[in-house]
Amino acid sequence: MNLSTTPSWGECVQGRSPFPSPVDGMHVIGVFEGEGSGPEVIRVCLEVLSALESVGGGKFRLCHGGLIGQDAEARHGAALTAEADQFCRDVFADGGALLHGAGGGRFVYELRKRFDLFCKISPVRVSPELRNVVRLKPEHVDGIDFVIVRENCAGIYQGKWQETFDINGMRVAEHSFSYTETEVRRIVEVAARIAQHRRGNLTVVQKDGGVPTISKLWRDCALEIADASGIAVQFMNVDYAAYYLVQHPREIDVMVAPNMFGDVMIDVTSVLLGSRALGYSGNFSADSAAVYQTNHGAAHDLAGKNVVNPVGQIFALAMLLRESFGMLEASCLVERAVSQVWRQGWRTRDLEEPGCRLAGTREMGSLVADAVVSLSRGIKV
Repeated sequence: MNLSTTPSWGECVQGRSPFPSPVDGMHVIGVFEGEGSGPEVIRVCLEVLSALESVGGGKFRLCHGGLIGQDAEARHGAALTAEADQFCRDVFADGGALLHGAGGGRFVYELRKRFDLFCKISPVRVSPELRNVVRLKPEHVDGIDFVIVRENCAGIYQGKWQETFDINGMRVAEHSFSYTETEVRRIVEVAARIAQHRRGNLTVVQKDGGVPTISKLWRDCALEIADASGIAVQFMNVDYAAYYLVQHPREIDVMVAPNMFGDVMIDVTSVLLGSRALGYSGNFSADSAAVYQTNHGAAHDLAGKNVVNPVGQIFALAMLLRESFGMLEASCLVERAVSQVWRQGWRTRDLEEPGCRLAGTREMGSLVADAVVSLSRGIKV
C-alpha cells in the first residue's frame, strides 16, 4: 500500500502548511488504549513505532491518556471524562495527534463534537497480497482505490433524543436531528478538494425520498461546489450506494456522506478489503486537531486471546505519521512492512487461507516491526 502519490488529506481539511514543528525535536502522539481488544492492538502499534524510531524514522514523545468508552463510563460515569478531554487539549496544544483504540458508548461521538472533528476520511485500497482472501472474485477487487469522506458532527448521531410515554403508557422513543448549510458545505468542500487531486469524480450519498429536505440541501450544495471546483458529481440513495460499492467499486473516486450513511458505507467496504480489521480513518477539525482510529469495534469476545488482527491500527498509525506530521516516507515504510509480511504468507485468523502461516496479534506486530527494520536498510526515512 504505497501512498507516495496521495496528496495530504489533512491539508485538504485544515489548509495547513507547513506541518507543525516537533516539540524539542520530538513529535507528540497522544494514546488512548481503549477497551476490549484495543490495548492489544495499540501495544502492537507502539512496537512498530519503536522499530521506526530505532532506524531513524523520527523521534516521538508518547503521552498516555486514561480510560475511555465503556470502561470510563463504568469507572467514572462518562465515556469521555473531563480528564480525557484535558489530555486531548494538551496533546493538540503541543502540535500532536491522537491515536486511540476502540472506545464504546458515546465516546467517539462526544470526542468528535467536543473538538469539532467534523471530517472523517477513510481510504479504501485493496492490497494485492490479499486478493485471494477477499470473498469476492480476485479480478473484481484488483485496483480498488477510493476515499470515503464522512460528516462527523451533525446528523442523526449528533441529534437529540428522549423517551416518553403515550396515553396508553407505552414507551415512545423520539430522535430529532438536522444539518445546517454551513455543516454541509464544509464537508462537501473537503471532498471536492480531494477529488480535484484524484480522478475528479464526486459521489454524494443521500436518501431523497426518506429525508427529503436534508437530501435537497446536500444536493444543492454539492452541485454548486462541484461546478465551482470543476469536478463531476453524481448522487446516490444510500441503499443503492451500498450495492454500488460492492458491485462497481472501481467506479468510485471520492464518496461523501452524512454521518450515519457514511458509517454504513465505510463498514460495507470491509467486504472489499477482506476483513473488518483492515479499515482505518483519520478525523479532522478545521484547525490542528486530528484523531486516528480503526473502523472496527472493540471485539470484546476476542480480547486477551492473541487472535485479533492489528493491521488496521497499524495503518491508522501510518496515516497519522503522514497526515499530521508530514512523514510520508516513514508512513510508506510502515505500510510496505505490512505488505512484506503478507507476501511472506503470514496471516491473522480473520485472513486465514490455505497454505498460509498463522500469526497471533503479538506475532504479527513483531513481524511488522522486524520488517520495518529490514526494509529501512538503504532507505532514507
